[in-house]
Amino acid sequence: MPKKSEAEKIKVELLENFLVVWDSTEGSHLYKNGYYGKPLGIAKPKIPEFNVPLILDLMEGVYLAEKGVVTIFEGPKKTKVGLAKLKQKAKQLYDEFDEKYAVYKDLRESSLIVTPGIKFGCDFAVYKYGPGVEHAPYMVSVKTSKSDISATEIVKAGRLATTVRKRFIIAVPESGDEKVKYLIFKWFKA
Repeated sequence: MPKKSEAEKIKVELLENFLVVWDSTEGSHLYKNGYYGKPLGIAKPKIPEFNVPLILDLMEGVYLAEKGVVTIFEGPKKTKVGLAKLKQKAKQLYDEFDEKYAVYKDLRESSLIVTPGIKFGCDFAVYKYGPGVEHAPYMVSVKTSKSDISATEIVKAGRLATTVRKRFIIAVPESGDEKVKYLIFKWFKA
């Protein structure tokens, strides 16, 4: 998405740990152009137009703010929230936010759709085409190069991925630069 002038940016309100696009037309536009957020009360929208607010998580908000697509405000005085404050809030919510954000950004910039993967026991569910269009083909867990991971954890994640028909991927962001290494596990029957 190209950067917008301040007047063109989508207005988003920070409420606790979520961001809300109250204008349903703007929310529908964001959802249609990248499957950002979740329409309030609609689990799996079949069409990208809806007449409800759009709820964004902080990871999406940081990315969209960085891209110059949204302006974030909070409180009754509609005080503008800067990128630094938004990142600080996200760091309080997410363990290892910087590493997870590096992976989120890398996947998004590779033209993939990224949603929270909590229901699959991972960090992200990743789509080629989008939720409602396909089932997420990938589940991604973010680890640092210093993280320990046991064979049992890999087998558990692999079994879960196989059960829900997804590929299990471990993403390892390189510290100090923007590169991310991906370890993709392929399971086969002996």
